[in-house]
Amino acid sequence: MITLKDFQSASFEKKCDWVTGYSNFLSTRRLGDAKVYLYHAGEFFIEVYYSPTYKKVLMINAFSNISSLDPYLDSISLYDLGINL
Repeated sequence: MITLKDFQSASFEKKCDWVTGYSNFLSTRRLGDAKVYLYHAGEFFIEVYYSPTYKKVLMINAFSNISSLDPYLDSISLYDLGINL
């Protein structure tokens, strides 16, 4: 299991490997022209910002602050993840 700090300091390629191999997809949303995919990785969450126009990942953001999930509240249930607030 990787920590949030280790994930944040990892290379872009390692982050991509971790997202595809060790996290669970939760939801997606639009942000301007980009799609933002939300994943759960045990102790933290990962957002993958993808540009359909350029067909590439623009950025990967990881966080553990529950308030950062606000844009997704209509489409996810934290209860299903076993997270107690």
